Amino acid sequence: MQSKASSTFFSDIDDNVCDGAKLAFENKLCAELEVAPQAGANVTKGYVGNMDVGDIEPNTDPYYASKMCPVNVHWHLGTEHYSYGQFDENGNGPNGNQPRPDWANRARDLAEGKVRDGFRCHHYDESDAKFTTPYNWQYCEGMEVGETYEVHWPHSAAGACNTVNQYQTPFYDGVFCNLPMEAFMTLEAQDIASAVGVHGQVFTIVNDESFFFPDMIRGMIVDKEMGKDIHYYTGSTTGTSRDNAMCSQYAPVTWQVDRQCHMISASSFDKLCYDMKMQRDDMSG
Repeated sequence: MQSKASSTFFSDIDDNVCDGAKLAFENKLCAELEVAPQAGANVTKGYVGNMDVGDIEPNTDPYYASKMCPVNVHWHLGTEHYSYGQFDENGNGPNGNQPRPDWANRARDLAEGKVRDGFRCHHYDESDAKFTTPYNWQYCEGMEVGETYEVHWPHSAAGACNTVNQYQTPFYDGVFCNLPMEAFMTLEAQDIASAVGVHGQVFTIVNDESFFFPDMIRGMIVDKEMGKDIHYYTGSTTGTSRDNAMCSQYAPVTWQVDRQCHMISASSFDKLCYDMKMQRDDMSG
Protein backbone atom coordinates (compact mmCIF):
# COMPACT_ATOMS: atom_id res chain seq x y z
CA MET A 1 0.00 0.00 0.00
CA GLN A 2 2.97 2.33 0.60
CA SER A 3 4.16 1.74 -2.96
CA LYS A 4 0.71 2.66 -4.26
CA ALA A 5 0.77 5.97 -2.40
CA SER A 6 3.97 7.02 -4.16
CA SER A 7 3.25 5.58 -7.62
CA THR A 8 2.46 7.91 -10.55
CA PHE A 9 0.32 5.09 -11.99
CA PHE A 10 -2.45 6.03 -9.52
CA SER A 11 -1.92 9.78 -9.20
CA ASP A 12 -3.83 11.31 -12.15
CA ILE A 13 -7.55 10.55 -12.41
CA ASP A 14 -7.49 11.67 -16.06
CA ASP A 15 -5.52 8.52 -16.87
CA ASN A 16 -8.69 6.53 -16.14
CA VAL A 17 -10.40 6.58 -19.53
CA CYS A 18 -13.58 5.05 -18.08
CA ASP A 19 -14.14 7.67 -15.38
CA GLY A 20 -17.60 9.18 -15.81
CA ALA A 21 -18.58 6.84 -18.66
CA LYS A 22 -21.84 5.83 -16.96
CA LEU A 23 -24.90 6.52 -19.10
CA ALA A 24 -27.43 8.18 -16.83
CA PHE A 25 -30.88 6.59 -16.81
CA GLU A 26 -33.26 7.46 -14.01
CA ASN A 27 -35.48 4.83 -12.42
CA LYS A 28 -39.00 4.80 -13.85
CA LEU A 29 -42.36 3.51 -12.74
CA CYS A 30 -42.48 -0.17 -13.57
CA ALA A 31 -45.81 0.36 -15.33
CA GLU A 32 -44.20 2.88 -17.68
CA LEU A 33 -41.51 0.36 -18.62
CA GLU A 34 -44.22 -2.11 -19.65
CA VAL A 35 -42.70 -4.85 -17.47
CA ALA A 36 -39.15 -4.65 -18.76
CA PRO A 37 -37.16 -7.57 -17.31
CA GLN A 38 -36.06 -6.79 -13.77
CA ALA A 39 -33.73 -8.59 -11.38
CA GLY A 40 -35.14 -11.98 -10.54
CA ALA A 41 -35.26 -13.27 -6.98
CA ASN A 42 -36.17 -16.95 -6.94
CA VAL A 43 -33.52 -19.09 -8.65
CA THR A 44 -34.61 -22.38 -7.06
CA LYS A 45 -34.01 -25.26 -9.46
CA GLY A 46 -37.21 -26.18 -11.27
CA TYR A 47 -39.06 -23.00 -10.33
CA VAL A 48 -40.86 -21.29 -13.21
CA GLY A 49 -41.98 -17.69 -12.92
CA ASN A 50 -44.99 -16.01 -14.46
CA MET A 51 -43.49 -12.85 -15.98
CA ASP A 52 -43.47 -12.77 -19.78
CA VAL A 53 -40.27 -11.08 -20.97
CA GLY A 54 -41.02 -11.66 -24.65
CA ASP A 55 -38.40 -13.05 -27.01
CA ILE A 56 -35.34 -11.77 -25.12
CA GLU A 57 -32.96 -14.63 -24.35
CA PRO A 58 -30.19 -14.66 -21.73
CA ASN A 59 -26.62 -15.25 -22.81
CA THR A 60 -25.92 -18.82 -21.72
CA ASP A 61 -22.34 -18.93 -22.99
CA PRO A 62 -19.35 -18.26 -20.73
CA TYR A 63 -19.04 -14.48 -20.76
CA TYR A 64 -15.50 -14.54 -22.10
CA ALA A 65 -16.84 -16.36 -25.20
CA SER A 66 -18.89 -13.22 -25.95
CA LYS A 67 -15.86 -10.94 -25.54
CA MET A 68 -17.17 -9.75 -22.17
CA CYS A 69 -14.88 -9.10 -19.22
CA PRO A 70 -15.53 -8.41 -15.52
CA VAL A 71 -15.57 -4.67 -14.86
CA ASN A 72 -16.33 -4.66 -11.13
CA VAL A 73 -16.88 -6.91 -8.14
CA HIS A 74 -19.02 -6.17 -5.08
CA TRP A 75 -21.07 -8.11 -2.58
CA HIS A 76 -24.06 -8.01 -0.26
CA LEU A 77 -24.54 -9.24 3.29
CA GLY A 78 -26.91 -12.15 2.95
CA THR A 79 -28.29 -13.02 -0.46
CA GLU A 80 -30.40 -11.00 -2.85
CA HIS A 81 -31.43 -14.19 -4.62
CA TYR A 82 -33.36 -17.09 -3.12
CA SER A 83 -32.54 -20.78 -3.70
CA TYR A 84 -34.61 -23.14 -1.58
CA GLY A 85 -32.43 -25.49 0.46
CA GLN A 86 -29.29 -23.47 -0.28
CA PHE A 87 -29.87 -19.84 0.72
CA ASP A 88 -33.32 -19.24 2.08
CA GLU A 89 -35.26 -18.47 5.29
CA ASN A 90 -34.06 -21.75 6.83
CA GLY A 91 -30.36 -20.88 6.73
CA ASN A 92 -28.42 -19.41 9.62
CA GLY A 93 -25.42 -17.34 10.61
CA PRO A 94 -23.92 -15.47 13.55
CA ASN A 95 -26.53 -12.73 13.13
CA GLY A 96 -29.56 -14.88 12.35
CA ASN A 97 -31.56 -14.81 9.14
CA GLN A 98 -34.49 -13.20 7.35
CA PRO A 99 -38.09 -14.51 7.25
CA ARG A 100 -39.63 -15.83 4.07
CA PRO A 101 -40.85 -12.86 1.99
CA ASP A 102 -43.97 -12.78 -0.16
CA TRP A 103 -41.87 -12.71 -3.32
CA ALA A 104 -40.25 -16.06 -2.48
CA ASN A 105 -43.36 -17.54 -4.07
CA ARG A 106 -42.88 -15.52 -7.27
CA ALA A 107 -39.98 -15.65 -9.69
CA ARG A 108 -38.72 -12.59 -11.58
CA ASP A 109 -39.75 -10.17 -8.87
CA LEU A 110 -37.24 -7.64 -7.63
CA ALA A 111 -34.35 -8.82 -5.52
CA GLU A 112 -34.45 -5.55 -3.60
CA GLY A 113 -37.17 -3.84 -1.58
CA LYS A 114 -37.95 -4.80 1.98
CA VAL A 115 -35.11 -7.30 2.19
CA ARG A 116 -31.69 -5.67 2.15
CA ASP A 117 -30.03 -7.85 4.76
CA GLY A 118 -30.59 -11.04 2.79
CA PHE A 119 -30.87 -14.78 3.29
CA ARG A 120 -28.28 -17.10 4.79
CA CYS A 121 -26.82 -20.42 3.69
CA HIS A 122 -27.15 -23.69 5.58
CA HIS A 123 -23.46 -24.29 6.34
CA TYR A 124 -23.14 -22.38 9.62
CA ASP A 125 -22.48 -24.50 12.72
CA GLU A 126 -21.75 -22.59 15.92
CA SER A 127 -20.07 -25.69 17.39
CA ASP A 128 -17.50 -25.78 14.55
CA ALA A 129 -14.53 -23.45 15.08
CA LYS A 130 -14.10 -22.62 11.40
CA PHE A 131 -17.41 -20.72 11.52
CA THR A 132 -16.72 -18.87 14.78
CA THR A 133 -12.97 -18.23 15.03
CA PRO A 134 -12.36 -14.54 14.21
CA TYR A 135 -10.09 -13.71 11.28
CA ASN A 136 -7.54 -10.89 11.39
CA TRP A 137 -8.74 -8.88 8.40
CA GLN A 138 -6.04 -6.80 6.72
CA TYR A 139 -7.88 -5.29 3.74
CA CYS A 140 -11.64 -6.00 3.97
CA GLU A 141 -13.83 -3.99 6.32
CA GLY A 142 -17.02 -5.06 8.07
CA MET A 143 -16.71 -8.74 7.13
CA GLU A 144 -17.46 -11.57 9.54
CA VAL A 145 -16.57 -15.25 9.67
CA GLY A 146 -19.68 -17.45 9.50
CA GLU A 147 -21.72 -14.92 7.53
CA THR A 148 -23.22 -15.35 4.08
CA TYR A 149 -22.33 -12.97 1.23
CA GLU A 150 -23.60 -12.82 -2.34
CA VAL A 151 -20.90 -11.68 -4.75
CA HIS A 152 -21.70 -9.96 -8.05
CA TRP A 153 -19.31 -9.55 -10.98
CA PRO A 154 -20.77 -7.20 -13.66
CA HIS A 155 -19.39 -8.00 -17.14
CA SER A 156 -19.46 -6.02 -20.36
CA ALA A 157 -18.27 -6.33 -23.94
CA ALA A 158 -17.90 -2.53 -23.89
CA GLY A 159 -15.53 -2.53 -20.94
CA ALA A 160 -11.86 -1.61 -21.09
CA CYS A 161 -11.07 -5.30 -21.27
CA ASN A 162 -7.48 -6.45 -20.78
CA THR A 163 -6.30 -2.94 -19.89
CA VAL A 164 -5.34 -1.26 -16.63
CA ASN A 165 -8.75 0.46 -16.61
CA GLN A 166 -10.83 -2.73 -16.76
CA TYR A 167 -12.16 -2.60 -13.17
CA GLN A 168 -14.25 0.41 -12.23
CA THR A 169 -16.32 1.89 -9.40
CA PRO A 170 -19.14 2.63 -9.94
CA PHE A 171 -19.51 -0.46 -12.09
CA TYR A 172 -21.57 1.47 -14.67
CA ASP A 173 -18.36 3.29 -15.68
CA GLY A 174 -16.89 -0.09 -16.54
CA VAL A 175 -19.99 -1.38 -18.30
CA PHE A 176 -20.26 1.68 -20.58
CA CYS A 177 -16.58 2.59 -20.91
CA ASN A 178 -16.49 2.10 -24.70
CA LEU A 179 -20.17 2.64 -25.41
CA PRO A 180 -21.21 6.28 -25.93
CA MET A 181 -24.89 7.21 -25.78
CA GLU A 182 -25.25 7.57 -29.56
CA ALA A 183 -24.03 4.00 -30.05
CA PHE A 184 -26.14 2.69 -27.17
CA MET A 185 -29.31 4.13 -28.71
CA THR A 186 -28.80 2.00 -31.83
CA LEU A 187 -28.87 -1.28 -29.86
CA GLU A 188 -31.82 -3.62 -29.60
CA ALA A 189 -32.78 -5.23 -26.29
CA GLN A 190 -31.27 -8.56 -27.33
CA ASP A 191 -27.99 -6.85 -28.24
CA ILE A 192 -27.70 -5.58 -24.66
CA ALA A 193 -28.66 -8.88 -23.05
CA SER A 194 -26.01 -10.62 -25.16
CA ALA A 195 -23.23 -8.15 -24.33
CA VAL A 196 -23.83 -7.15 -20.68
CA GLY A 197 -24.16 -9.64 -17.84
CA VAL A 198 -23.64 -10.33 -14.16
CA HIS A 199 -22.23 -13.36 -12.38
CA GLY A 200 -23.79 -14.07 -8.99
CA GLN A 201 -22.33 -16.55 -6.49
CA VAL A 202 -23.00 -17.11 -2.79
CA PHE A 203 -20.49 -17.95 -0.08
CA THR A 204 -20.30 -18.63 3.63
CA ILE A 205 -17.00 -17.36 5.05
CA VAL A 206 -14.94 -19.81 7.10
CA ASN A 207 -11.66 -19.44 8.94
CA ASP A 208 -10.10 -22.47 7.26
CA GLU A 209 -7.29 -22.27 4.70
CA SER A 210 -8.40 -25.49 3.00
CA PHE A 211 -11.12 -23.32 1.43
CA PHE A 212 -8.68 -20.69 0.06
CA PHE A 213 -9.16 -19.47 -3.51
CA PRO A 214 -6.62 -16.87 -4.69
CA ASP A 215 -8.30 -15.08 -7.58
CA MET A 216 -11.88 -14.03 -6.86
CA ILE A 217 -11.64 -10.78 -8.82
CA ARG A 218 -11.91 -12.51 -12.21
CA GLY A 219 -15.50 -13.70 -11.86
CA MET A 220 -17.56 -16.66 -10.73
CA ILE A 221 -15.47 -19.55 -9.45
CA VAL A 222 -15.94 -22.57 -11.69
CA ASP A 223 -14.28 -25.61 -10.12
CA LYS A 224 -15.64 -28.99 -9.01
CA GLU A 225 -19.17 -28.21 -7.71
CA MET A 226 -18.68 -24.45 -7.86
CA GLY A 227 -20.30 -22.68 -10.79
CA LYS A 228 -21.95 -25.82 -12.15
CA ASP A 229 -25.64 -25.41 -11.26
CA ILE A 230 -26.48 -22.11 -12.95
CA HIS A 231 -29.75 -20.23 -13.31
CA TYR A 232 -29.86 -18.02 -16.42
CA TYR A 233 -32.28 -15.14 -16.86
CA THR A 234 -32.60 -11.66 -18.32
CA GLY A 235 -33.11 -8.96 -15.71
CA SER A 236 -31.82 -5.59 -14.61
CA THR A 237 -29.28 -4.06 -12.29
CA THR A 238 -30.30 -4.01 -8.62
CA GLY A 239 -30.11 -1.39 -5.89
CA THR A 240 -31.93 0.02 -2.90
CA SER A 241 -33.63 2.67 -5.06
CA ARG A 242 -35.61 -0.02 -6.90
CA ASP A 243 -38.64 -1.92 -5.70
CA ASN A 244 -41.85 -3.33 -7.14
CA ALA A 245 -43.06 0.15 -8.11
CA MET A 246 -39.83 1.84 -9.28
CA CYS A 247 -37.83 -0.15 -11.83
CA SER A 248 -34.36 0.08 -13.29
CA GLN A 249 -33.91 1.17 -16.90
CA TYR A 250 -30.59 -0.67 -17.00
CA ALA A 251 -32.23 -3.68 -18.61
CA PRO A 252 -32.21 -6.23 -20.05
CA VAL A 253 -28.92 -7.72 -18.91
CA THR A 254 -28.09 -11.40 -18.53
CA TRP A 255 -27.76 -12.88 -15.06
CA GLN A 256 -25.91 -16.14 -14.47
CA VAL A 257 -26.47 -17.14 -10.83
CA ASP A 258 -25.00 -20.17 -9.07
CA ARG A 259 -27.86 -21.89 -7.23
CA GLN A 260 -25.52 -23.50 -4.70
CA CYS A 261 -23.89 -21.96 -1.62
CA HIS A 262 -20.17 -22.60 -1.12
CA MET A 263 -17.76 -22.22 1.75
CA ILE A 264 -14.72 -20.03 1.16
CA SER A 265 -11.92 -18.87 3.42
CA ALA A 266 -11.81 -15.41 4.95
CA SER A 267 -8.33 -15.06 3.47
CA SER A 268 -9.83 -15.44 -0.03
CA PHE A 269 -11.99 -12.38 0.52
CA ASP A 270 -9.09 -10.50 2.10
CA LYS A 271 -7.00 -11.21 -0.99
CA LEU A 272 -9.89 -9.97 -3.14
CA CYS A 273 -10.09 -6.74 -1.14
CA TYR A 274 -6.34 -6.27 -1.62
CA ASP A 275 -6.70 -6.79 -5.39
CA MET A 276 -9.54 -4.27 -5.49
CA LYS A 277 -7.43 -1.66 -3.73
CA MET A 278 -4.65 -2.21 -6.28
CA GLN A 279 -6.76 -1.23 -9.31
CA ARG A 280 -6.18 2.15 -10.95
CA ASP A 281 -9.78 3.05 -10.07
CA ASP A 282 -9.71 2.26 -6.36
CA MET A 283 -12.66 -0.08 -5.74
CA SER A 284 -12.54 0.08 -1.94
CA GLY A 285 -15.30 2.69 -1.69
